[in-house]
Amino acid sequence: MRERLEYALVWPLVKLLGLLPRSFARAVGIAFGLTIYTAHGRLRRVGLRNLTLAFPEMSPHERRRIVRGEFISLGRQLAEVCLFPSYTRENVSSIVVYDGFENFERAYARGKGVLFLTGHLGAWEISAFAHSLQGHPLSIVMRSLDNPYIDALLQSYRTMHGNRTVDKDDFVRGLLSAMRKGETVGILMDTNMTPPQGVFVDFFGNAACTASGLARIALRTDAAVVPGFTVWNASLRKYVLRFDPAVELIRTDDNEADIVANTAKFTKVIEGVIRQYPDQWLWVHRRWKTRPPGEPPLY
Repeated sequence: MRERLEYALVWPLVKLLGLLPRSFARAVGIAFGLTIYTAHGRLRRVGLRNLTLAFPEMSPHERRRIVRGEFISLGRQLAEVCLFPSYTRENVSSIVVYDGFENFERAYARGKGVLFLTGHLGAWEISAFAHSLQGHPLSIVMRSLDNPYIDALLQSYRTMHGNRTVDKDDFVRGLLSAMRKGETVGILMDTNMTPPQGVFVDFFGNAACTASGLARIALRTDAAVVPGFTVWNASLRKYVLRFDPAVELIRTDDNEADIVANTAKFTKVIEGVIRQYPDQWLWVHRRWKTRPPGEPPLY
């Protein structure tokens, strides 16, 4: 009953935003995000705690500004997702432009598959959607939402133009199959994990339990690992889908050590982009929830 009620509340908002002109929809989405920022004290506290862990030298005022900016970013992305049905290959460039597309082309041409290294920064939902509209569908490793009705709605939007979703619980088999076919898979690897799926690596100076699956698959298949992030550019009033050159893998004769070393390397890539756009990352997620044995909790 609760799940149906939640869906009944979400569906009208999705439809309303999808019918509005883009600039107005963004404004409504941002207003919605700021409402959540004002009303949801627990999320604010988590965001401020994370920023204290990541930037201990930062002033409280600056931390509050970044957390507020995060909710603006989330609200803007909400509006864009609701507008997905109105976007076509002909008009998507008015919303998203490429930067470094040649890095993706070069990696794809190897024929061994492409693993997009990405995270919950900017407009991660738009990344795969815009790329599929340009004729480059991919598989996305995602955890299903707890509400099956809202999850089905979001899945229908994500897969409008050929994208597929791969459940986190069965992603290894899906990724190996995709790499054998030379396909592209996007992996959000900036969330808290638990062993054995996660290994501890440095993230903003703190040990963070991080998904090691991307490193395992890359080492096993020699697929190209290409960092890809979609960030809001205020001067362009558009999103920029940026592809960086493929990450060179660390390879020694110790596979388990290589998995940890490459996971650490990928995490540093994500951290570097977050440092560039701190108000567009998901600070309200308890990224350091899992602690190394013997260490006290941080939340």
